[in-house]
Amino acid sequence: MIAVLSACGELSEKQSKQVNEALQDSLTSTTETWDVDMEITEDGLKKIRLLGTYAATYNTKNRNETRIKGPITIHVYDSSGSVKTRAYSDRAIYKTEESIFELFGDVRVNTEDNRHLESEYLEWKQGDNMINTPKFVIITTPTDSIAGTGFVGTTDLTEYTIKDIKGEVIVN
Repeated sequence: MIAVLSACGELSEKQSKQVNEALQDSLTSTTETWDVDMEITEDGLKKIRLLGTYAATYNTKNRNETRIKGPITIHVYDSSGSVKTRAYSDRAIYKTEESIFELFGDVRVNTEDNRHLESEYLEWKQGDNMINTPKFVIITTPTDSIAGTGFVGTTDLTEYTIKDIKGEVIVN
């Protein structure tokens, strides 16, 4: 019996490498957090502050994401450190590698210059500060209200395109 244990205990370098690769493929790291208060900074400047009730972060070889339950509030800061946009939703997914937020359920975006967006889903590409949704969306500004599907625009809602629009514009 000792000989068997001894033989099993000695793996070749190739076998050790294969075992380590197999373990790495199957390893998953999960972190849970309650009362989430997450800040994302870039070059020492605060870019985003996210508040939520619960988050689970999953790290695997093929997936690095954080799933957040709400209500969720996201503050988006400009280069001077002032909040320029606030977003709200029921839940969200943050894809770490791509720097993409996906917001789900009762999504609302409010800007400092009184522009508003409402939808059930919104994807936000943090790197280029663009938001989009293939779903129905309502945009309200101080001068008009537009609804439709297939929205793409900036996070401050100053530039946007809606594929299939319906709405009214007030001309002074």
